[in-house]
Amino acid sequence: MSEQTEQTKSYNINDVMKMLPHRYPFLLVDKAIDVVAGERGIGFKNVTVNEPFFQGHFPGNPVMPGVLQIEAMAQTAGIVMMATFSEEELKKKAVLFMSIDGVKFRKTVLPGDVLEMRVERMQTVRNVHKFKCESFVEGKKACEGILTAMIFDK
Repeated sequence: MSEQTEQTKSYNINDVMKMLPHRYPFLLVDKAIDVVAGERGIGFKNVTVNEPFFQGHFPGNPVMPGVLQIEAMAQTAGIVMMATFSEEELKKKAVLFMSIDGVKFRKTVLPGDVLEMRVERMQTVRNVHKFKCESFVEGKKACEGILTAMIFDK
């Protein structure tokens, strides 16, 4: 009997835009790698000084808002969940962020950073999925928390 390995996929920005409804300035995942559909994946956000939120958060000392770091992790979890559907099914499905628990911020995220979001499904009950989420900058943990989302028919 041969050993089965998990199949991983990578998604570029065009793929991500087919999976998520978000668009500029609220699309916060540029690509995803090592995605095991419905289980886990890694998303990336290239943080640039041109982001519109830096105009007011905080002028002269730009820091990526924590709520947007959480949203980037939630969008990565959305990609992992939506990866279970065919391209045709994707047109009929959507994902909604439901709750956050135990969020901690460990490091500021600054212009020029690459935010790496690692998500792993912990539990599924019907169409509701709970994910352990962590984000990193240069290997140092920036944020962590438990996020819950649901898939629904449009």
